[in-house]
Amino acid sequence: MLQFQKGLVRITMMHALTWIFFSVVIIMGDSALAESESKTSTADHRKFEQLKTKFKTGPEVTRACLECHTNAAKQIHQTKHWNWEYKNPDTGQMLGKRHVVNNFCISAAANMESCTKCHIGYGWTNDSFDFASEENVDCLVCHDTTGQYSREALRKPGKRRPKLEKFAQNVGPTSRKTCGTCHFAGGGAKAVKHGDIDPTLEHPDYFVDVHMDMDGLNFQCATCHQSDQHEIQGSRYSPEAADKGEIGVFGRQGSERNSCRKCHGSSPHPSKEKLNSHTDKIACQTCHIPQFSRGDYGSKMWWDWSTAGQLGADGKQFAKQDKDGFEIYATKKGDFKWDKHTDPEYRWLNGTVVYTTLEDQIDPSGIVQINQFLGEAGEPGSRIWPVKIMRGKQPYDVE
Repeated sequence: MLQFQKGLVRITMMHALTWIFFSVVIIMGDSALAESESKTSTADHRKFEQLKTKFKTGPEVTRACLECHTNAAKQIHQTKHWNWEYKNPDTGQMLGKRHVVNNFCISAAANMESCTKCHIGYGWTNDSFDFASEENVDCLVCHDTTGQYSREALRKPGKRRPKLEKFAQNVGPTSRKTCGTCHFAGGGAKAVKHGDIDPTLEHPDYFVDVHMDMDGLNFQCATCHQSDQHEIQGSRYSPEAADKGEIGVFGRQGSERNSCRKCHGSSPHPSKEKLNSHTDKIACQTCHIPQFSRGDYGSKMWWDWSTAGQLGADGKQFAKQDKDGFEIYATKKGDFKWDKHTDPEYRWLNGTVVYTTLEDQIDPSGIVQINQFLGEAGEPGSRIWPVKIMRGKQPYDVE
């Protein structure tokens, strides 16, 4: 039994496992995939004079992009990817990374300089960032096809200038590689947070993901997570627990493909009607995601900040790894537990998730649920969903 200390509280956080082991592909500049995509495009960006400039900064590249894609930045400015804010229409909560709490590094607001490395803009490190600037949008982080673009290289001072013109001339649709640039390392390291999104997905096989299997369907993220005016379908803040819409027919207006039903319908088992009858109570993912962390990386399951501060025999800070190389203690952060090939836990979900935010008062005498999945048996819109539950103990503001 955990004993609570002043300023420390035990917390849990649930992550819905909404994909069937999603994957990522590295698209090299001269790869077969990059070549096939360029053949289907109506534009060869290598021939555009404005992209042959020896750019010195990322915003200079964006300025050139906007000469043709005149509304792109304006559209980005309206998205969750840009603002890190989302108001849930059902609960009225203002959510997004700016407002929610997590049980990893506690909140993005407290770690802005580090967390904003995954923002789709240039230069957000503090409150002085200009969200209205169109040139602050980073086009390359999502649309590079070389697999070599790195904003870390842009930040490092030195004589070697990243060849931004090379990246600008080799842009294309988003890919698993570009999405993974940020999403593979959510929580600060590979596979830490979600458990079903990590670099294994760069070269997935059928076992890891039936849809993104490189020798099979070879889906990209955007195959299902389609976008309209740069707003991506699918929301962790207001998930769809039970899709009752029509099958998404290609070419039909409003034909989203952000749920299993949109492609497979409500009776996907033609010779097993009994299985079809379960879909009024059980989400597809409950049967089709039997485990998470099935790739090359374990997922973090526990973080105890209360043990932080220990020093080694030499009086210095230290870190300790287990036999598989996972960090299980760090002086600055405390204890960790990891797991691989993990069976999910299960919760009823009706599509409403209530989050603990930075402004909320908590009761430190019990377990604080950072996010609560609402729903119950017998509720028409509820389904049983598989989830990863992250548990831990972390500091909080007693005032």
